[in-house]
Amino acid sequence: MTLREPEIVELETPTGTMRTMVLRPAAAGRYPGLLFHSEIFQITGPIHRTAAFLAGHGFVVALPEIYHEYLPAGTVLAYDQAGSDVGNRLKTTKPVAAYDADNRAVLDFLKQHEACTGRLGSFGPCIGGHLTYRAALQPDIGAAACFYPTDLHKRSLGAGMNDDSLARAADIRGELMLVFGRQDPHVPVEGRELIYKTLTAAGVNFTWHEVNAAHAFLRDEGLRYDAELARQMLGMTVDFFRRVLS
Repeated sequence: MTLREPEIVELETPTGTMRTMVLRPAAAGRYPGLLFHSEIFQITGPIHRTAAFLAGHGFVVALPEIYHEYLPAGTVLAYDQAGSDVGNRLKTTKPVAAYDADNRAVLDFLKQHEACTGRLGSFGPCIGGHLTYRAALQPDIGAAACFYPTDLHKRSLGAGMNDDSLARAADIRGELMLVFGRQDPHVPVEGRELIYKTLTAAGVNFTWHEVNAAHAFLRDEGLRYDAELARQMLGMTVDFFRRVLS
């Protein structure tokens, strides 16, 4: 499907106005909504292109600026050491409750959107994978695709670095799709085993995929990008969302 021009909306949250980009098909109709969480660099070119890919397969996709409280609206951090330093610092500055409130604001927006069916999912890589998992704790998320969710096994998201994400696994009512790279040092085998065992013990409905790839293999910029695995995994993601949300 071709897409409409991106829309920029400003959503109100308890911690201020959150700039959010919305991508959706040009064709008239109603589509499931996806909350898309970025990496720590916010809405970069690779993130925008991945969101456009999903929207072009029949979804209303909303991308919030995850650090809206701390950076000027429209800020995109560079894929370099300076950008990483800022993004990683803010990752553990922002309270977990503020991340959750942001999720709620976007989900409420999507549910009321004229082009949305009201069926909701979530997607994200890196910190976005963890935030996607957090979104799945909301009762109206039917499907969540978490790509190499960082800090999930370490319980170190947010201010105080002591999140309760895994501890609340039993609260997840929708279905999860989790994708990991075996060569990803941010989610080592011990961390993946902990996540798998926790979800299984909590009775979560999930599918699990491990591929031979590095961290950020989905990002179509830089040496870690694996085009073939990205194609396969994104295709599986579309199939997953269509199956659960259609």
